[in-house]
Amino acid sequence: MDLFEYQAKKTLNAASPLAERMRPKKIEEFLGQKHITASDKLIYQAIEKDKIFSMILWGPPGCGKTTLAKIIAEQTKSNFVEFSAVLSGVKEIRAVVSQASEQIKLYRKKTVLFVDEIHRFNKAQQDAFLHHVENGLITLIGATTENPSFEVIAPLLSRCRVITLEPLSKEDLTTLIIRALKDKERGIGFLNLDIDEDALFHLIMISDGDGRAALNNLDLVANWVKSRNGKNIKLQDIEDSLQQKALRYDKDGEEHYNLISAFHKSLRGSDPHAALYWLVRMLSSGEDPMYIARRMVRFASEDVGNADPNALKIALSAMEAFRFLGHPEGDLSLAQSALYLATAPKSNSVYTAYNNLKEVVKNTGSLPVPLHIRNAPTKLMKEMGYGEGYKYAHDYEDAYIPQEYLPEKLKSDKYYFPKDIGYEKVIKERLKIWESQLPRSQGVKHES
Repeated sequence: MDLFEYQAKKTLNAASPLAERMRPKKIEEFLGQKHITASDKLIYQAIEKDKIFSMILWGPPGCGKTTLAKIIAEQTKSNFVEFSAVLSGVKEIRAVVSQASEQIKLYRKKTVLFVDEIHRFNKAQQDAFLHHVENGLITLIGATTENPSFEVIAPLLSRCRVITLEPLSKEDLTTLIIRALKDKERGIGFLNLDIDEDALFHLIMISDGDGRAALNNLDLVANWVKSRNGKNIKLQDIEDSLQQKALRYDKDGEEHYNLISAFHKSLRGSDPHAALYWLVRMLSSGEDPMYIARRMVRFASEDVGNADPNALKIALSAMEAFRFLGHPEGDLSLAQSALYLATAPKSNSVYTAYNNLKEVVKNTGSLPVPLHIRNAPTKLMKEMGYGEGYKYAHDYEDAYIPQEYLPEKLKSDKYYFPKDIGYEKVIKERLKIWESQLPRSQGVKHES
């Protein structure tokens, strides 16, 4: 590389976003996701042994999906091709396939095809490259923030392994930010800036596990401070430059957890006035609205449950409404959800039943499925008694017929106990009628 090329590359690199410049090049530099990237785990071993496979990386924004795909390609010396499921069509896929064939023939080089937003792939796009994934010409790495089970079509899903990625931890974000502050080559170390502890903590909290957001916010704040000839990033600098006021956090984030706890307990205690107060307090202090929305979705199942099945729909709708509208219009959808949840009838029966069953499954292991409710797609299975004696509920009055569905060891056990409140009262009466016809009515109760 001559001097001109070097200077041009240096200028281009300086103009790139900090998050792009700080992108790790090796798996050892990669932060987070130790459940797959530690030296004895799946992805690390696949790279180490050069046995990569087609996969779908499922995780929230900024958790490292694109970075991981690039590292896999780089460290296995593969040809890396990025592809947009939204902007590219069948013509572009054919070009990728042609390029992959050349790489194999001329250089014995595998091709990693990285598809962002893979859940948006249409059938024509899939048909154009699925065969080449299947025969190994292309190793597909897809990235999505959506649940692949619902968003990715079955033929594609069956050819890939789904890898779940998590938001970055506070410790990972701390390392990421400090690394960028000190790195003079790729980061902003040349600015010679330090950061106060409370400022660092606030930057981490508003990033909400998103590494890209953390670095891009840091870049903005650092330039703000340097333009004012500052030498230290202070909490006020972050509030002024990012326009996000800090909650009164201490270094452990106690106030953050105090506020969300007060909000949750006000909802559970059916006090709409207090619930709305704590909601406004959190939003006014700069809390991530999606964090609040996610807590309300959880609350709808944990504390309302089937006492009002509509509560879950309301909470999910509020989350989507805020995602669509943003501040300040979307704040009202969160307020509506909070008021609905606070005034809804309460039951923790779903929560209790689920946790009890987790303990039962843990203690009893993989009990066999009763023969009469097994699937019997083949003649051999039918001869073995699979499906024999099964009674099709719709053939009977009220679409109900007493029969056993639990494994033999748990026969007649009971786990779900609806309460005499809201819609659960209707469920309880219905179960009472059904259970009067079952031997299960004398079974073991698993109630906390």
